[in-house]
Amino acid sequence: MKLLGTIGLTAFLAVFLTGPALAAQGQVGLGSADSFAVLAASAITNTGPTTITGDVGLHPKTAVTGFGSVTLHGVQQVANAAALSAKNSLVTAYNDAAGRTPKTTVVTELGGQNLTAGAYATADGTLQLTGGLTLNGQGNPNAVFIFEAASSLTTASGSTVTLINQAQACNVFWRVGSSATLGTSTHFQGNILALASITMTTGATLVGRALARNGAVTLDTNVITRAVCASSLVTPSPGTSSTPPPTSGSDTQGSGTNSSNLLIFAGLAAAAAFVAVKRMDPTRR
Repeated sequence: MKLLGTIGLTAFLAVFLTGPALAAQGQVGLGSADSFAVLAASAITNTGPTTITGDVGLHPKTAVTGFGSVTLHGVQQVANAAALSAKNSLVTAYNDAAGRTPKTTVVTELGGQNLTAGAYATADGTLQLTGGLTLNGQGNPNAVFIFEAASSLTTASGSTVTLINQAQACNVFWRVGSSATLGTSTHFQGNILALASITMTTGATLVGRALARNGAVTLDTNVITRAVCASSLVTPSPGTSSTPPPTSGSDTQGSGTNSSNLLIFAGLAAAAAFVAVKRMDPTRR
């Protein structure tokens, strides 16, 4: 009985301690869309002085208006091969984000919540933000946050997304089944992957990307800064993407344990089982 009890406790501890790592999410790969801060299909429209750090792309349409008052730190790609490649990568990324499991169900209103890494969705298919949302990386710079809205994403005026404990905007993804609207003076973080359109109202800022798969991106006196993972700034390689390659495992993702810890747990489990067997050895009596 002592042997069975020890083995049972060991198995429980192994499952308990490794569970969070198994549920962690890998990064959503953006492919050739990585260099873009703004990407749309039907049109890109701007009003007022807007600053964009990152490339701007449009495909298949060509209507880019109001960019006389845009300060662009990047390249404008309109109805060309680069824009088409980025759009194809966006489709892949959108479908990837949509298929992530398991998903944790959260309430529609994200304001006032403090969330750790993982994939989240709402029962009614909409996401709203009024006030502040905090995303906690728990000391892991590779922690990935994926939010899914089957229909819309809307923020109220002055809303904020705050990242703490090494969470990074490059690892935050908002998959929106229709359109996203950022309210006046909202400070938003993460990559918005919208099936239809994205509207940033007056004074809204975004650290991430505004990527609209089938519709338009509408801007009004905004600041958009393409999110780059801090780790990719350490040793850049010429001619390579600035985004680290997607990870398929859970060794370094989310709030769980990494592979080194798993090895330690496995060793402890083996040691505990060995001691239990030795105690049951009749030759020791």
